[in-house]
Amino acid sequence: MAVIEITEENFRQEVLESDKPVLLDFWATWCGPCRMLSPVVDEVAAERADIKVGKVNVDDCPDLAAQFGVSSIPTLIVIKDGQQTNASVGVIPKAKIEALLA
Repeated sequence: MAVIEITEENFRQEVLESDKPVLLDFWATWCGPCRMLSPVVDEVAAERADIKVGKVNVDDCPDLAAQFGVSSIPTLIVIKDGQQTNASVGVIPKAKIEALLA
C-alpha cells in the first residue's frame, strides 16, 4: 500500500477512523536519521496490505507531533482502533518495525 501524507486535516479519517492498524512516521526534511529510516518504512508499506502507513512532517504538523509527545525524530507510532499501541524513537531495523506492528 502506498504511504499517505498525514496532515491535521486528514488525521481523523486516515488514522483514527482507519479499519487497519496505522504506522505513523514522524519526520522532517532536515533530519538525517529520518532520511535513513524513510526507505525502510516505505518498504514495509509496500509489503504489508494489512496496515496503513502514514508520514507526518513535524514542521508542517507541530500540533500532531505535540499530541503524541514527539520530542525526537524519527519517531514511529502504531495506532490500532484509534489508540496508540506501540512506539519507537530513532532509526531501527525493519525487523523491529515489523515487531512494533505485531
